Amino acid sequence: MKIIWYGHSAFRIEAGGAKILIDPFLSGNPTWNGGWEEPAEGITHLLLTHGHGDHVGDSLAILKKTGAMLVANAEICTYFGGKGVEKVNPGNHGGTVDCGGFTTTFVNALHSSSYFLDDGGNVYLGNPAGMVLHFPEDKTLYHMGDTDIFGDMALIQELHQPQIGIVPIGDRFTMGGAVAALACRRFFRFETVIPCHYGTFPMIDQSADKFIEGMKGTETKVLTPACGQAAEL
Repeated sequence: MKIIWYGHSAFRIEAGGAKILIDPFLSGNPTWNGGWEEPAEGITHLLLTHGHGDHVGDSLAILKKTGAMLVANAEICTYFGGKGVEKVNPGNHGGTVDCGGFTTTFVNALHSSSYFLDDGGNVYLGNPAGMVLHFPEDKTLYHMGDTDIFGDMALIQELHQPQIGIVPIGDRFTMGGAVAALACRRFFRFETVIPCHYGTFPMIDQSADKFIEGMKGTETKVLTPACGQAAEL
């Protein structure tokens, strides 16, 4: 499995024949200045955890250019379907959808979800989610989306046994580094965790230091790749 972080919560995952973008906030992302064309090259799937602009990002342009499958909740899929996106694969909490080559299970996330329009209005885009990706011949990956810690993370571990965790740590809008480390230590047995949702804007934590400190003494590897740098897991 190859994973590339593009800052904030944007990731490219390559496993088997699938090339997946998750939460592609690329244009306007101050951590990544390379646009969306390179990260989106050849993608087969685009996954959205929720409808905030710093996660939806360039999704519409990417989906129309690539013809990739959108995997998201029903509200997001309906909204993008109304914008001309044809290949949608909707789900919701507790459900698993076959994406062709892998499955995605929608799990809880404690957050909110709406898309803010240029005219000052906003569109409700369903409940936020985390996503568990099961690959038949590769590791299971859990992208938590934006969330706080919650006790039912224990059930996610019991049901899915994810080996790779993508974990928000920036505080203010998600759990902070110390709490995120507690979630990983208490509820999961990750082989590798990649912190995200930090360093993007001045009002959230600028480094992963608190998370790294909180994970000391565990057997889990904390991976903090540079933006655009590929990691093989």
